[in-house]
Amino acid sequence: MTDTIFNLNVGDFWGVMVRFGITLIYLFILLRVIYFKYSKNESSLFIFFSMGIMIFFLGTMMHVVYFEIGMAFGLFAIFHILRFRTRTFPVKDMAYMFTTIGLSLINSLKLLKFPLLGLLIFNTLIIISAYLLEIFLFKYKVESYYLIYDNLELLKSDKKQKILNDLSIITGKNIFRFKILSMNCRSKVARLEIFYKL
Repeated sequence: MTDTIFNLNVGDFWGVMVRFGITLIYLFILLRVIYFKYSKNESSLFIFFSMGIMIFFLGTMMHVVYFEIGMAFGLFAIFHILRFRTRTFPVKDMAYMFTTIGLSLINSLKLLKFPLLGLLIFNTLIIISAYLLEIFLFKYKVESYYLIYDNLELLKSDKKQKILNDLSIITGKNIFRFKILSMNCRSKVARLEIFYKL
């Protein structure tokens, strides 16, 4: 009995450890290298890492594949509920949370007839996709903020390029678009939302 409890020379155990090592490597690349580089959000790193590790071990404890899939949907439902019960997460963080869950579940599945190389390819494709999306989104990232604008005559003239030039001079940003939110003719000011690329 004691030999059975303390005997780790079982193929399944070391297979789980190998998959856990792979999961940690890919979670590190996804979260510490890619996510942190573009978000600089240290507090979410702990959440995502611990979530990924926990989901991996939960997945490996379930041996029946259909139950694993049911568990995956259950986990997504739980985190969807938590999304509304706790502080609001940015959409991008929710996407990384979804990717962390998916990556951990994929690696936790015991696919007997599926080669380890295929698992590595799937993980690599997930990482590459996240990186390319970050590059693409960062390249075209647009910021906006609100501004009280007092040149109503220029706004009324409908000379869009002159207004954009004037807004760029005022803000020091390369403004490429603006939206009139409200206009007060009595105080002669307008509230604008202006857009510029980072």
